[in-house]
Amino acid sequence: GVGREDVILPPKTLDLLDRNVVRFVRHRNSLRRAGQAIRKGLLFYGPPGNGKTHTIHYLIRALEGHTTLLIAAEEVKSLGEYMTLARLLQPSVVVIEDVDLIARERTDLDSPCQESLLNKLLNEMDGLKEDAEILFILTTNRPADLEKALASRPGRVDQAIEFPLPDEDCRRKLVQLYARGIQTSGEVVDAIVSKTAGASAAFMKELVRRSMLHHLDRADEPVVDLQDVDNALEELLAGGGSLNRMLLGADGNPAGFAAGVG
Repeated sequence: GVGREDVILPPKTLDLLDRNVVRFVRHRNSLRRAGQAIRKGLLFYGPPGNGKTHTIHYLIRALEGHTTLLIAAEEVKSLGEYMTLARLLQPSVVVIEDVDLIARERTDLDSPCQESLLNKLLNEMDGLKEDAEILFILTTNRPADLEKALASRPGRVDQAIEFPLPDEDCRRKLVQLYARGIQTSGEVVDAIVSKTAGASAAFMKELVRRSMLHHLDRADEPVVDLQDVDNALEELLAGGGSLNRMLLGADGNPAGFAAGVG
């Protein structure tokens, strides 16, 4: 389970999530009585490693009484069966991760099969009645690649929510979250925050763990000091080369990292 306190995002992003998911579901009955549609489509987008999947786990916990269907891209071929379940088990949430794998611009699709999957997704979203208690959540790391019929038509996706690279305030909260069982001074937290401009949330998590590993090489105690942080940064940014930086989402601002190491 992921609690509300474990979701570290900018206030604007959190407000959009609460209004368009949690409060939307809370007010469904009032919306229905007023003749408003109660189905909804959301698109979560942003660089990898910044909390899209993590936030979905939080929402699954927050939306009590909902059936959640998690669909990986390769499972979209069975979308009809999933949607039958979603209708039978309402209220429900249908999550399709990495939707760009099947919902790219039609001119970029590799085969008729992919176009068929895209059409199936569009038809299922269009086929829902206005009073269907079904919430679609689609995620992508590459919003620019999405087919315009999906991303630009009101009624299929009515709110896009960006998951950006964490700013300074979010990076501080991430360090405090991931270092809850580790002894760290305010100086160490400040150093990590100042040296990680442009880092993803996934990078912050691994940096804390790697820093503690460096300390454990010297002493078996849950402590992280400044030298541990510098050693971990050097290993993460230089030891694995550009591929390691890309895997950990550390390519957002390489210059900022380079200035901070040492």
